[in-house]
Amino acid sequence: MVKRKAVVLLSGGLDSTTTLAIAKSEGFEPYALTFRYGQSHAAEVSAAREVAAAYVVAEHVVVDIDLRTFGGSALTSDDLEVPKGRSAAVLTAEVNEVLTAEVNEVIPITYVPARNTIFLSFALAWAEVLGAEHIFIGVNALDYCGYPDCRPEYIEAFVTMANLATRAGVENSQRLQIHTPLISLSKAEIVSKGIALGVDYGMTVTCYVASPTGQGCGECDACQPRLRGFRENGLADPAEYVA
Repeated sequence: MVKRKAVVLLSGGLDSTTTLAIAKSEGFEPYALTFRYGQSHAAEVSAAREVAAAYVVAEHVVVDIDLRTFGGSALTSDDLEVPKGRSAAVLTAEVNEVLTAEVNEVIPITYVPARNTIFLSFALAWAEVLGAEHIFIGVNALDYCGYPDCRPEYIEAFVTMANLATRAGVENSQRLQIHTPLISLSKAEIVSKGIALGVDYGMTVTCYVASPTGQGCGECDACQPRLRGFRENGLADPAEYVA
């Protein structure tokens, strides 16, 4: 049986690696797409290469784009600081709960303007060339509390746009689907699913300010939920953290 091709956005972090494992488990032939977009460290790109090799993807492309040209995020500007030690109440707010004022009124400074739109546009272009109807992206409930481009309605709107904006879509030869298998899961549920699929999370780098060798800070808005996800599963995070 011919496997269905899928472009998988792969950052090298916990969520995208779990998403790649899910795509493989569902019988897709993954084409991994990673971006070196001007983020403050290159460790996650190295992690993405290791993950792609471990999963023997059909092809792994690393694209260079420079979002530091515009800045506007703590991840792409030296003038903005990555927040650390934010309250657990803020970081664990569920979509259907009453969110705190911090989440309701302030989009996190780690939001990179239009990043997912840019990433998905590249994925769409590659998918059309490959003749692939499937894109996987690891957005999840924790992120779309504060990130506007991680919400279900955003993904739905992008699919509508994509099927209007491509030759394959207009000719009805290819109808794009965007898979978001983590979108309703907590970090603990994501970790549990990944462990069940045999994911080696020691390969992954999630931290916003990881060291050059990939060690996490343990305190940023990426590290804290990750660490809590492992604790809630009764597990130690196999990733390395600074002392």
